[in-house]
Amino acid sequence: MDSGNNAWILTSTALVLLMTLPGLALFYAGMVRRRNVLSTMMQSLGAAAVVTVVWALIGYSLAFSDGGALNGFVGGLGRIGLAGITPETMAGDLPENLFLMFQLTFAIITVAIIAGAAVERIRFSAFIIFGGIWLVLVYAPICHWVWGGGFLGEAGVLDFAGGAVVHINAGVAGLVLARFVGARKGYPGSNMAPDNLVLTVVGAGLLWVGWFGFNGGSALAADGAAAHAFVTTQLAAASAVLVWMGLEWILRGKASVLGAASGAVAGLVAITPAAGFVPAWSAFLIGAGGAFGAYWGVTALKRWGGWDDSLDAFGLHGVGGLVGAILTGVFASEAIGGTGGLIEGNILQVWTQTWGALAAAAYCGVVTWLILFVQSKLMSLRVDEEAEVTGLDTSLHGESVAG
Repeated sequence: MDSGNNAWILTSTALVLLMTLPGLALFYAGMVRRRNVLSTMMQSLGAAAVVTVVWALIGYSLAFSDGGALNGFVGGLGRIGLAGITPETMAGDLPENLFLMFQLTFAIITVAIIAGAAVERIRFSAFIIFGGIWLVLVYAPICHWVWGGGFLGEAGVLDFAGGAVVHINAGVAGLVLARFVGARKGYPGSNMAPDNLVLTVVGAGLLWVGWFGFNGGSALAADGAAAHAFVTTQLAAASAVLVWMGLEWILRGKASVLGAASGAVAGLVAITPAAGFVPAWSAFLIGAGGAFGAYWGVTALKRWGGWDDSLDAFGLHGVGGLVGAILTGVFASEAIGGTGGLIEGNILQVWTQTWGALAAAAYCGVVTWLILFVQSKLMSLRVDEEAEVTGLDTSLHGESVAG
């Protein structure tokens, strides 16, 4: 065991968990109406709980253990219930307990992101059940495809910290969930302005800080690759904030606080697959590309599609993740990540990145729809109209921010 690497990944694990609790919980809670603030935060808390249990029981095994004949598609059951893992069991130069915990925090935030697409009308119990099933049938296989020895990793798809595994996956699942559950009552004509953007900015700040563990920790070592990921992460986020503000100045006449926070997240999403593979200067362009793509995703594309993706899980994470995946193929450098991209003459890497991202999106979309279809036959996914009008804080949890 390398004690320095061990200490850094312990820290990174805590940082990535911080991204969900309280980071994403606050980011999302500030954007809903006051009567749904607590229920929105509860979804992040519930996701952390259900994903932890399911990950320990079967998710980790399906993602990272040997699957035999199906190993290109999904892992096996060798680690079911965390069987065979002791304090001495190693994953590379890290304790396997630490590796599985680090990977768990990625699974938690992926499921929590999905919730943002259907806040203010989805039943909490339905979301918790959906999250557990989705982790097994969608997240674990796609995680295995990329990081567990599956076919995308073997094909050369580059995903340093989760562009496809986390963001495209969550964004597409969120879009399917939003379409399946249906729009909020009164959407889009009613006033659905955010209740407290202070919470959103605090949440965005925690996400930004936590992302250094998300991207830097994905080097799985306290080394130059982790430090490089720190640099590219910061540059992309800052670039995206400025681009998003510029777009709002040009198109709306004012730069909004919500827009700046959304821009930061868009840039962080876009750099995620690229952070350890691209030169630092390209992070400016990747962040800018993520901002342009996500801005289009949450405005024109959303209006065209007519879906009520309440907190723009698809626009920010799905579109931003796709832009980042493709631009990774453009800017990847052999001197940094071992595989050159388009700017180094390897045009095929762009194709590899594109089909890999689309394969993950297609599988996620189809299986997510099937899960929701079956689940809807067994239970109601949506609260009734009275509960929605009253607010989910009171109707589902018997509480409110007013006391």
